[in-house]
Amino acid sequence: MEAGGTDPTRAAARRPRVVLFDVFETMLQVSELQHRFVDVGRPPHEWEVFFTRTLRDGMALTLAGGVRPFGEVARAALRTTVRHTLSEQALDYVLAGFRELPPHPDVEHALVMLARARVPAYAFTHGAASVACDALDGAGLRTYLRGVMSCESIHAFKPPARVYHWACQQVDAPADRVALVAAHSWDVHGAVRAGLLGGLATRLEGAVPDVVARPHVAAERLDVVVERLLALPA
Repeated sequence: MEAGGTDPTRAAARRPRVVLFDVFETMLQVSELQHRFVDVGRPPHEWEVFFTRTLRDGMALTLAGGVRPFGEVARAALRTTVRHTLSEQALDYVLAGFRELPPHPDVEHALVMLARARVPAYAFTHGAASVACDALDGAGLRTYLRGVMSCESIHAFKPPARVYHWACQQVDAPADRVALVAAHSWDVHGAVRAGLLGGLATRLEGAVPDVVARPHVAAERLDVVVERLLALPA
């Protein structure tokens, strides 16, 4: 059930008090890992297979029970992607790339707008908080953030509702006044279904898929998503 008040879990379209940002592919360009794949003798397109497999496996393990930390899931997914052809040192080299990813060009402006509007922003990731912090420091973005949270703290990957509710508790704000902004429609879907506001940057997917819960705002660029969230009625 969706718009028109038919879904009692859907938050009303109101200006958020807090904004959570997904990190990998929303704020940082995971595609830059392709250079590390080439360096270890693998095809550049394998970065996307690897990253997608990591997310899929983490979600599946969360659903089934017994989820492992992001780093362990990513390492296993990388081994599978390269068909067990790389040494442990080569795996280390590829995975170390998560700490050195450049930002997408629309991210800093989005964070500046929130700072000027006095709306706190947080990073919210699957991966280890220390890795995200290093990457965001290197990208020059962490200074705009009130904090960096990882759902590793509750032994889960997104998108179960309890993950988003935990994040809302960490920022001390009700779910219907917290926005989750991401470039992954499944992530925004999870947040909206959990009662949060959802903002989708469509630069990865091109449009809002028909099968997900409708975001409260959507635009190709992340800064336009934030602009539209801030324009919602208070």
